[in-house]
Amino acid sequence: MTHTEIEISAELVRELLRDQHPDLAGHPVRLGARGWDNQLWRLGDDLAVRLPWATESADELLRKEHAWLPALAPRLPLPVPVPQRLGEPSERFPRPWIVTTWVPGAPADHAPATRGEDSADRLAGFLTALHQPAPDGAPTGRDRGGALADLSEGFAEGLDSIAGAGLIPDPDAVRTVWEDAVAAPAWTGPPVWLHGDLHPANVLTADGAISAVIDFGDLCAGDPAGDLASAWVLLPDGCVERFHSGYRPAADAATRRRARGWAVRQALGGIMVGDAGVHGRPGGKASWGPPAQAALRRLVATIRR
Repeated sequence: MTHTEIEISAELVRELLRDQHPDLAGHPVRLGARGWDNQLWRLGDDLAVRLPWATESADELLRKEHAWLPALAPRLPLPVPVPQRLGEPSERFPRPWIVTTWVPGAPADHAPATRGEDSADRLAGFLTALHQPAPDGAPTGRDRGGALADLSEGFAEGLDSIAGAGLIPDPDAVRTVWEDAVAAPAWTGPPVWLHGDLHPANVLTADGAISAVIDFGDLCAGDPAGDLASAWVLLPDGCVERFHSGYRPAADAATRRRARGWAVRQALGGIMVGDAGVHGRPGGKASWGPPAQAALRRLVATIRR
């Protein structure tokens, strides 16, 4: 993670708007959030400016959102931030940036879903609408939406690091869930649109229920199991079956097994990010650890019945 050497401030955002989108420069600007890849600055009441401040890959992810998300957003039953304008690199700021609609809500890593049935239904409806066959030329994922077996080496290294730090009680059980997922039959259907990064910081809640989905930088085409993993990570205990009862077309047994593997991988990533001492990740995001630990507990329980 490499933070930009340029200090991002409200004045910088206003200057960028004056240079490239002057009709928006008069709106009030205030900090919205500092995420893992991007900073989000509120622009009036209805818009926001997203600027990359960390990983170099954030540049291409923002351009991808701008290119694809406006066409997908109208069919989605939950609010999403729809790109409105693209900002190009300049002397003031040498990276691309975008203006999107503002979506209200609290990130689920700070305000977890507590209305389980409502949240399961909303998540199932959202993924049913999103998981349509992707067109030729759709982006492929960064280690998302493909074959789990291709990720086994990295998974083993991550599990060993976390186990060595004493952050999970039963690494052998976690490994069993992963190995079962890798052994499941592969996806044979057409590549479908995936959000690609449905972890708690990218899902918003309101009044205890999932209310919106944000950050489509990892949007890609592939195996739906990658997104179905989110049921284990986002929903309260006992809600996975409710989610699957609402998702269409119903996931077969192999897809559900693969989804558990993706969920284990996502949970390990959340623990790595949630603990500043693991894998040398600076700073960490303390709020990512608890939901990741809860997901691992649920997943391990599936092999102990």
